[in-house]
Amino acid sequence: MADWMDALPEAARAYLEGRRLDEVECLVADLAGVARGKAMPAAKFAQQTHFYLPNSIFLQTITGDWVDDGSDFTEPDMILRPALDTATAAPWTGDWTLQVIHDIEDRDGAPIPVAPRNVLKRVVGLYAERGWTPIVAPEMEFFLVARNTDPNQPVEPPMGRSGRRAAARQAYSMSAVDEYGPVIDDIYDFAEAQGFEIDGILQEGGAGQVEINLRHGDPVKLADEIFFFKRLIREAALRHDCFATFMAKPIQDEPGSAMHIHHSVADSASGQNLFSTPGGGEAPAFRHFIGGLQTHLPSVIAVLAPYVNSYRRYVRDHAAPINLQWGIDNRTTGIRVPVSGPDARRVENRLAGMDCNPYLGIAASLACGYQGMLDGTDPAPQFTGNAYETPPDIPQILGESLDAFGAADTIRGVLGEEFCRVYEAVKRVEYQEFLQVISPWEREHLLLNV
Repeated sequence: MADWMDALPEAARAYLEGRRLDEVECLVADLAGVARGKAMPAAKFAQQTHFYLPNSIFLQTITGDWVDDGSDFTEPDMILRPALDTATAAPWTGDWTLQVIHDIEDRDGAPIPVAPRNVLKRVVGLYAERGWTPIVAPEMEFFLVARNTDPNQPVEPPMGRSGRRAAARQAYSMSAVDEYGPVIDDIYDFAEAQGFEIDGILQEGGAGQVEINLRHGDPVKLADEIFFFKRLIREAALRHDCFATFMAKPIQDEPGSAMHIHHSVADSASGQNLFSTPGGGEAPAFRHFIGGLQTHLPSVIAVLAPYVNSYRRYVRDHAAPINLQWGIDNRTTGIRVPVSGPDARRVENRLAGMDCNPYLGIAASLACGYQGMLDGTDPAPQFTGNAYETPPDIPQILGESLDAFGAADTIRGVLGEEFCRVYEAVKRVEYQEFLQVISPWEREHLLLNV
């Protein structure tokens, strides 16, 4: 790897121009989307083509416990090879550091099927086999909150530059964004140093809630960016004495944070948007993609809403879907079709929470649309009213979602059975861990009253 720096993206080379690289962080995303890996001196990184991590990193719960999935728990090593096209700066560090996402293989060179990035690559590959190119544009919602060092205390909005805490119900307010402008400035600066293009930043409806929109593009590249963005946003917040959280519902009575995913599919040969006919009308693929989402999304809610907290977001009239209806420019539906011209015709999946692993959330959503296109699934009629008035038709708790995921043979075949088996095992252990916890609500209302 003597000339490995010649293969770096332009932004990484610009970041290091005239400087000496000190350290390289070798990263992978685990099932939760947490960055795992190793940091090493740049000179050491330059001398090797790969390194090793045990496969047990994919058997770890969000609380740090380990899952016995019934396999031989000898923790065999996986081989991690740098994907140098992902190399990007870590501009918050005290020295000159690059982050590099690594591809994960077994000793025979085959992709490890449980690795989230490989799951997404698998689904994109299924599209490619049909001559289709999936395109996504994710939206990231998150909260800036006051430092919370005691988990027993409620989360509070951050203190703004006015000396007041950030206020709720200020959607799209520029003044609200200015309240924590220094954090936003660092987010912009970090993103620029890392070569990421932000399509827009706006204030959402919650107190201290921010939305960042990314340009549309390749699903794996966009998932990489979200993986990096979560890290840079947290670092920007810490610089200004607050936290950034991607919990689906961190503050009671406030709206939750989503990762809305806009989808389109192009013909790989011509680049034509398959959702539109040559004359500009709705193509069959457009309706079949929607039909696939309506049919199969209940099977993957456990991926799009992976924690017990995730289901607190699905609340009627709180800017989050409770249904699988679809409609044009209708934000009460779980599946929305934005107003656009034929070339930009797309479908927005509004069910994914910002707490999901971006690789897995995008993979699961694409899997549903893919199966609909494959099967020629017709959607229900377009919904034109207030979809919040319809009964919920998605699972309401994690246990129900896991049951649906466990029985979803079709989608498990798209995502990969080995991944699905391990994912379900990890999530069931997490759910059982949660059920052992007695909440303040239970102590307050049940201790002396029942």
